[in-house]
Amino acid sequence: MSAGVTPSQTVGPYLAIALPWTDGPYVVPPETPGAIVITGTVTDGAGEPIPDALVETWQADPESRFNHPDDPRGAAQPTVAAFRGFGRCPTDAGGSYWIVTLRPGPLPAPDGGTQAPHIDVSVFARGLLNRVVTRIYLPDEADANATDPVLNSIADEQRRATLIAVAEPAPDANGYGTTRQNPVGMPAGMLGQVTDPGLWPAGRPALTPPAGLPHFRFDVRMQGEGETVFFDV
Repeated sequence: MSAGVTPSQTVGPYLAIALPWTDGPYVVPPETPGAIVITGTVTDGAGEPIPDALVETWQADPESRFNHPDDPRGAAQPTVAAFRGFGRCPTDAGGSYWIVTLRPGPLPAPDGGTQAPHIDVSVFARGLLNRVVTRIYLPDEADANATDPVLNSIADEQRRATLIAVAEPAPDANGYGTTRQNPVGMPAGMLGQVTDPGLWPAGRPALTPPAGLPHFRFDVRMQGEGETVFFDV
């Protein structure tokens, strides 16, 4: 008598344990002058939404500086006091996430040139032993994007386009009107009041990003046709 084959099984993810926090999607408060929203959906190789991924962002401030000792130019306090540079948002039941932030400034390139304004992105998800890393470039920075050394290193135009966000209409005046779920599992009206990570992901009542802010859509395709460009870092 032979033993059967043990079914394969993905361990985790355990991202909901301690990692999300209630104001994680807010790099700046939504009332900050110049605030924008980055929103999108994380999908797998079959195009299905991933409901338990985690999206992290890290960026320079509008003056092109980081308040971090690893910046070779030296750490610099942000000109916008509330700006923290880092955002974290779990995906909801539909695979959606959103981040409220400011436009980053351009950065010096290692070869002495200039990198276009961009936001660094890490994605954690089931089946990954490590994160995947990509970038978000803004569509209305066409001149800067045209000379960015990283974008220019990607010969295929369609692949390069996976790094450039798309401008999209903002939600209505009440902040509602889409099927996206609240990324931290909070009922409407409870923003900033729920801290239990066990609420995520839970298919809570729909709650969209803050209304009245410019919206940019950046979808992440983990593999397959239309796969997002990821970097070996």
